[in-house]
Order: sequence, then structure tokens, then C-alpha cells
Amino acid sequence: MTARFSGAIAAVTGAAHGIGAAVATRLASEGASVAVLDLDGEAAEEVVAALPREHGNEHAAFQVDLTEATSVAEAAAAVEHRFGRLDVLCNVAGAGEAEPAFEDGDDAVFERMWNLNFLGTVRMCRAAIPLLKKSERAAIVITSSVNGLMALRSEAYSSAKAGLGSLTINLAMRYAPQIRVNAVAPGTVRTRVWDHQGGADRHAHNYPLGRVGEPEEIAAAIAFLASPEAAWITGQLLAVDGGFTVSAGADFGR
Repeated sequence: MTARFSGAIAAVTGAAHGIGAAVATRLASEGASVAVLDLDGEAAEEVVAALPREHGNEHAAFQVDLTEATSVAEAAAAVEHRFGRLDVLCNVAGAGEAEPAFEDGDDAVFERMWNLNFLGTVRMCRAAIPLLKKSERAAIVITSSVNGLMALRSEAYSSAKAGLGSLTINLAMRYAPQIRVNAVAPGTVRTRVWDHQGGADRHAHNYPLGRVGEPEEIAAAIAFLASPEAAWITGQLLAVDGGFTVSAGADFGR
């Protein structure tokens, strides 16, 4: 593994499980010191204990509730106190839920989905940007979803994820050339969220590449966009989806 992040300080939200943990591991394996941020503080500590340290890098866990502005501000301050600066922010935290038919629902499901998936990212970016402005290699990577690119019958979750695409391009323009801002849009990935939904593999037939994704594959894309190799890339949303959006997800949900 190369050391593209040697000497860098990276913060990853949702880093106690799934894609976030894979991102933390990937960045640490390439030399970053990683701030592992998650609502699940105990699991975050376990991730920190397992992160690579071959490059002399150090890691720390921080409990944060992205739905609370005060919690986010406190977490950002704690990261600054612990590491002194920040070079990379990877916004991975997010969640969906079973949604009623649109006409049968109310505002509550939209408020929950927007508060975590959209405003949680907004809060974290707002708190981190003053730190990132001090870096010579500052990068933000936002995690959207193929749900934000296509109609997949989850209006509240999909709308929040679609909003992240607009947030990405607007932040990229506002903070260029100081901070690069890009996003990824994963398809179905083998994480714990599928454990009680029949397993992720039940959607494999929807993907032209014949399988669902692995957390490490999303982490690889995020690491690229955050790395110096992507130094001339900003304001882009990369679908990491096994060809799902190309195929228009024709049979999704079958």
C-alpha cells in the first residue's frame, strides 16, 4: 500500500461500522492519522484499536451525534485539540428507514432523513472547514447514494441524498482553490444494514457487474478523491455502483 496520506490528519464520520470503518482503515493504511467519529462511541474505540500504525500515525475516537449542532461543534473542537489541524474530511455517516407510501406519510420521516443524511453532513462540513482552510492539501468527500440519482421509491431518503449532490458542487465552487470537494454515490454495499432485509446479495441481479459492492471498494474511491492523485478534481460526484446507474436499475426491488 502506498503512503498517499503520510502525515495527513483525516476525520471520518460513521467510521465505527461498514463503509466508514473501511474508509478509516484505508486512510490509516496509507499513512493518515484518523479521527474516528461515530454515535457509537464504544465501536469507534474498537475501530481505533484495530487501525494500522505502520507509518507512525496515531488515531483517536470521538463520539458525535450529527443530528445535534452542539455535538458536532464539540467533536470538531476535540479533533483540533487532539491533532492540531485537519487535512481530510470524509462524510460517510447516514441511514435510511422503511418509508410509507408517499401519500400515507407525514413530515416526520422527511425530517429524520434530512436531519441525519443532509444536515448532518452540512453541520460536519461547517465545523471542519475553518480547520481545513489551514491545510495545503484540504479535501472533503461526501457520501451520497445512487438513490439520489434515480427514482427508487424512497422519497425522503433519496431527496436527502440528492441534496448532497447540490451541496457538493456549491461547496466546491465556494471554497476553491483552498478546499477540494467531491462526492461518491454508492450502490448496494454489503453492510450490516442489509442483515435484516434479506441480505445485500438479493440485489446482485440488478448490477451489470453481477454482484453488490464491498465497503472496501467504496473506501478505495473515497481515498482516491481525497488523495493528492485527485488534486485537479473538484465538484464531481462519482457513482461507485457496479454499473447500476448505467443500467437504470431496471429490476430493482424485484
